[in-house]
Amino acid sequence: MRKNSSKKRILLPDPKFNDQLVTRFVNNLMLDGKKSVAFKVFYDALDIVEQKKQDEEKSSLEIWKGALSNVMPHVEVRSRRVGGATFQIPMPIRADRKISMAIKWLISFSRKRNEKSMSQRLAGEILAAVKEEGGAVKKRVDVHKMAEANKAFSHFRF
Repeated sequence: MRKNSSKKRILLPDPKFNDQLVTRFVNNLMLDGKKSVAFKVFYDALDIVEQKKQDEEKSSLEIWKGALSNVMPHVEVRSRRVGGATFQIPMPIRADRKISMAIKWLISFSRKRNEKSMSQRLAGEILAAVKEEGGAVKKRVDVHKMAEANKAFSHFRF
């Protein structure tokens, strides 16, 4: 880069679970700067997950973290021009990018669901992701398939 890279800002942990990952998720969930609304949606979704869960020994936060880890991709394809052609080259993903991609996919696919409220949609997507189904997990599988299909071009890695 031309300029020096920007510093990572420290996120404050959320008030209920004291977890920074929850704050990061809520920041992505938030619309129009309404953080209190986003926190309410998230906590309501975790309450719904608490009611609908099958595992009695896991808390709703652990179920949410499990869903997030099920959605996380491990490889992705990146475009690279070699000669006149553009190749899709599979590359491993950095840890923070894995998390942010998983968060964005979980939120975007829960927005596309057709339950009544956003907290119900989010809870539904979390429960689906724990069972290795739902839109966000399908997206991860598609990304992995794309990387597998283009494995022949991995020697072009930069």
